[in-house]
Amino acid sequence: MKVLFIGGTGNISISISKLALEKGIELYHLNRGKTSRPLPGINTIKADITNPAELTTVLKNHTWDVVVNWIAFVEEDIRRDFELFNGKTKQYIFISSASAYQKPLAHPVVTESTPLKNPYWQYSRNKIACEDLLNYYYRDNDFPATIVRPSHTYDTIIPVPIGGSKEYTTVDRMKKGKKIIVHGDGTTLWTLTHSEDFAKGFVGLLGHKQAIGHSFHITSDENLTWDQIHHIIADAAGGEANIVHIPADLLAAYDENLLGELTGDKSSSVIFDNSKIKQFVPGFSATIPFSEGIKRTLDWFHLDNARQIINEETNAWIDMVIERYERALPDNK
Repeated sequence: MKVLFIGGTGNISISISKLALEKGIELYHLNRGKTSRPLPGINTIKADITNPAELTTVLKNHTWDVVVNWIAFVEEDIRRDFELFNGKTKQYIFISSASAYQKPLAHPVVTESTPLKNPYWQYSRNKIACEDLLNYYYRDNDFPATIVRPSHTYDTIIPVPIGGSKEYTTVDRMKKGKKIIVHGDGTTLWTLTHSEDFAKGFVGLLGHKQAIGHSFHITSDENLTWDQIHHIIADAAGGEANIVHIPADLLAAYDENLLGELTGDKSSSVIFDNSKIKQFVPGFSATIPFSEGIKRTLDWFHLDNARQIINEETNAWIDMVIERYERALPDNK
């Protein structure tokens, strides 16, 4: 099977690339050739995805069993890919986002038929628009689209919304016993999925003819509260989770970028029903608990001091927000 990944060396896709190679897939990556994480066995096509003329030239002699675009975010990306790959691939997989699901949720159990609606996050609305356009191309042009909606998938990121992701800031605060912020009251249920687990479901969809025209999410079945998540990270780091709970809307008032990240995503309790991916990919199961997966992630950060980014602006922001919040509390709090 000949597969093209547009992108393919990110937090999620690197695990999928590794598993695809293990499965004997002939894998190509299309990127600018600047990745710091090359994988032996991958064929690299060097091109700029934003340069249509260059893309047409480098891809003209290729046809594909599957094309996966990891870096499509707006409708124009989908239009470009339709022009490039219509008639030249047997399956096109779009990486959407589980944040596209209805916010706030009318029902906490999420299936692939849960409505797509997010009034809080433009990122999610853009993904919904991409899905709508792909479904049009599938219905009217028989374009062989499959949609995959990852939720919070981690490997080389710290999966917390404040002082995490590519930063080490919140972990450093935990190790030093400093206060950290958890949005809301910390009891919201959330699902974290290790990228190696995600890969097992995703690779099973590659070349799956019955998956064409369908949408899937692929997540763990482990549900944790945000307090539990922070305590597990602190334990793995050898620190403590000295939590200050602050309402999400107040945090967004201090940083408008958090409106989408929190209110539009991580402030809603979500329980994913993975029946569909298990039906299409028999044997799929997420087997890495967060308590184990986060240790792997921290080990990766500890392999290189340069990865342990402690952002002093983030530190100052956290200190400022906590100080103002606690100052406003009644004395008996």
